[in-house]
Amino acid sequence: MPSLEQLDREQLHKLDKETLINLLLVALQRIDDLEKQAASQAVTIQKLQDQLAKDSHNSSKPPSSDGLKKPKTKSLRQKGQRPIGSQPGHKGGTLKMVAEPHHVQWHPVAHCPHCQTDLSAVAATGYERRQVFDIPPVQIEVTEHQAEIKQCPGCRQTVKGQFPADVQQPTQYGLRLQAQASYFNNYHFIPLARTEELLTDLYGHGPSEPVVLEANLCLAENIKPSIQSIQQQLQQAPVAHFDESGLRVEKQLHWLHVASTEQLTHYHVHRRRGQEGMKAGGILPVFKGQAVHDHLPAYLHFDACQHDFCNAHHLRELKFIEEQYQQPWAVKMAELLLTIKAEVEATPAPALSLPPERLTFYEAAYDKLIAEGLQANQRTEEPPPKKRGRPKQSPPKNLLDRLQKHKSGVLAFMYDFRVPFDNNLAERDVRMIKSLP
Repeated sequence: MPSLEQLDREQLHKLDKETLINLLLVALQRIDDLEKQAASQAVTIQKLQDQLAKDSHNSSKPPSSDGLKKPKTKSLRQKGQRPIGSQPGHKGGTLKMVAEPHHVQWHPVAHCPHCQTDLSAVAATGYERRQVFDIPPVQIEVTEHQAEIKQCPGCRQTVKGQFPADVQQPTQYGLRLQAQASYFNNYHFIPLARTEELLTDLYGHGPSEPVVLEANLCLAENIKPSIQSIQQQLQQAPVAHFDESGLRVEKQLHWLHVASTEQLTHYHVHRRRGQEGMKAGGILPVFKGQAVHDHLPAYLHFDACQHDFCNAHHLRELKFIEEQYQQPWAVKMAELLLTIKAEVEATPAPALSLPPERLTFYEAAYDKLIAEGLQANQRTEEPPPKKRGRPKQSPPKNLLDRLQKHKSGVLAFMYDFRVPFDNNLAERDVRMIKSLP
């Protein structure tokens, strides 16, 4: 049986009714197949476009992932939030004169530059002072330890004095130099070879890489009591921030987990990013306060605490939906979150929460936008049968579901002023690690 496109108008008029119906059924089936194929391709194209559109300004991807083609910066901070320059309360660092300098140099006036009169014997009527702050010449000091050797007149045995516990080799580097090497290597992330080079340039002596590694092990052992104290204090904190970031350990991917407050920071490294790695830190399993973090599902398995979500992440995701899907609810939701934030910041102490009537107002506005978003992202057709697991959803629908389910965690900052708007504190704590190669 020929297809419809193979027949001209005159031939179609000559076909009997049954043949014509069969041709139409075949054509309709083909149209249906093509529509399904086009819909599937549209989903794939949208996914690829989403991947290409995501960068550090509209997703959780770090700036280092933007590559050489950096996107134009689009800050989510609103104009006028902070003045340019030093912020209120910042202590200036102006160099000021000291009352008692370590050294004083006099610069006499030998003669008058105007008439050449000899002024050597004329008493000074005053001094103009200027002070130069500098470091003295630095060099390694060598301390020799000598242990006495004596022969006991009673038993005729040879006895020797005891060296200090930290003096174990005929020649070795002292504790202060080892501490400085470990400080450069660990805190400032200066590689081992460059640490040796830096100390050699400064002092003329540089501990070799094995010496720096041994100093690191010694430091790690000595700070165990401090780490345990930090861990215990974080376990009892009313609000704590949590985050994680990948890093390489012996060429293998590991995860740096951080728990922090304004005064305390605890790090631990683990092979796993999720629950196993989080449990190893010893804080989340017993933490009962307000846990501020991103939307990684593994955090939600710790149910002894209240989970509060980072709204900086939400603002970036809303920006992405605005740019890629042109959905008005996303713009309005971002504006609502920033409006609440501004009101929280403008509320004077000693208030610890927004007034009940304002909470009710913002909750209603939030729910209205969620409903608007869900209306704009209704599923148009049933998912294909016999597919296991949860059906895939669009990024706008995924975000809406999360915002609806975790409403109290998203808006926690307006209920309790101790809870911040975002998780920037923990993200800053891992930023140096993220910047490492």
